[in-house]
Amino acid sequence: MKTNIIDYLEEASAKFPNKTAYVDSFSEITFKQLKEKSKAVASKITECKTTRRPVVIYMEKGINSIVSFLAVAYSGNLYTPLDHEMPIQRINNIMDTLQPFAIITDRSSLETAKQIKSNAELIVFEDALETKVNEELLQNIRCRMIDTDPLYVLFTSGSTGTPKGVTICHRSVIDYIDWVSETFHITEEERFANQSPFYFDNSVLDIYCTLRNGSTMFIVPKQYFSFPIKLVEYLNENKINIIFWVPSVLCLVANLRTFQASIPQYLKKILFAGEPMPNKQLNIWRKNIPDAQYANLYGPTEITDVCTYYIVDRDFKDDEPLPMGIPCKNTDILVLNEQNNLVEVGEIGEVCVRGTSLALGYYNNPEKTAEVFVQNPLNKSYTEIIYRTGDLAKYNHRGELLYVSRKDFQIKHMGHRIELGEIETVVSSLENINLCCCIYDSVKSKIILFYQGQADRDYIMEKIKHILPKYMIPNVFQRLDEMPINNNGKIDRLKLKELM
Repeated sequence: MKTNIIDYLEEASAKFPNKTAYVDSFSEITFKQLKEKSKAVASKITECKTTRRPVVIYMEKGINSIVSFLAVAYSGNLYTPLDHEMPIQRINNIMDTLQPFAIITDRSSLETAKQIKSNAELIVFEDALETKVNEELLQNIRCRMIDTDPLYVLFTSGSTGTPKGVTICHRSVIDYIDWVSETFHITEEERFANQSPFYFDNSVLDIYCTLRNGSTMFIVPKQYFSFPIKLVEYLNENKINIIFWVPSVLCLVANLRTFQASIPQYLKKILFAGEPMPNKQLNIWRKNIPDAQYANLYGPTEITDVCTYYIVDRDFKDDEPLPMGIPCKNTDILVLNEQNNLVEVGEIGEVCVRGTSLALGYYNNPEKTAEVFVQNPLNKSYTEIIYRTGDLAKYNHRGELLYVSRKDFQIKHMGHRIELGEIETVVSSLENINLCCCIYDSVKSKIILFYQGQADRDYIMEKIKHILPKYMIPNVFQRLDEMPINNNGKIDRLKLKELM
């Protein structure tokens, strides 16, 4: 049984030494080179003589970042990738929480890295590669590590904008990657096209499935996601056969009629997560790439990326919601109502998760940890922690979970309890609507619909009044030339609130 993700690297480098593991815009690296470089940088880190402490990775997304992640794991520590474009003030807020003992940066990022307020040692990646590998020390460190030691801390702002450091251990990642590989039959033949930033948990699937199975991962240049035709050309040039992207990117490709110009010829597995996937745009993908496998994955960062999944196995109307599906292997989902009882079919409750996937909590933040990592209310006999996601869902007659909305997005309006996600599902199914999002102005008691597309207010009103009750009809309609998207590829609700 594996106890450390480094076991994946050791096995891949032995089985596929000369095979390309990762490719970015400037270079590529084999599994053997990945192992050698990671050990060299790890040997430099060990000079600090500390374990199970944070190391910040501050550089542009690329192969060197992945080498650094694995180097930190070899050294017995945990890594935190930071957004290279993040304002220094936000970085400093994260540093106050994290208190890392080292920052790994490269020469191109060094001057900016020097502006970060920290007592951490600054390690220059290119110089660290020249360090002589200390095999004996690295082996001794691995022998002392256990699978519940933390692997990484990812900072997520959530709906409040306050960064929280989600701490994930080796066992959680191993459990997750083994499940993904078995469920979707990932082998050395897979060629991933990575979209997610490395500070976003969706990237964990791409990076570690590649490592576990001897696959190849291509880091797609960020600018291609603004030009869908070039994006599809990139997929075809590199014979990409699997993607795990956020729905906003898939919607962009569908909305701009990309498939009229070019079709991804090699795609066989299309996975998505991070926000609800509208069936209108998914149906465009399914029509143009009918033989691919499609899967909706759901889960917050706090449960190692994914806790439920739905492999699309039937047709859906444009205005139907796509199921969240069923729990992943070795994961249990409890949907609890306000009385902390399990819901009946059709009853809305909060999604709660138990199992190996749970984070160790929020780094240096016991108060926030205690709010959502709580004792299972259904178990009075022994300590059993569950994570309360803040997401609302219900079961359909097939036993599948259906996402309703965030608990934060459940409002009381005109005496009625309303799920803003239900309004969004209906509006997003309409013609000439590319993206939409509902925000509630609690001061003025108004539902505000922000949308991107050519439709006007009268058209939307005419269509939705036959579907939604009068009290759920938005009070304000605001068309945007471009919907604000955050760095994770999701609709930026905080920026929309600024437009209210």
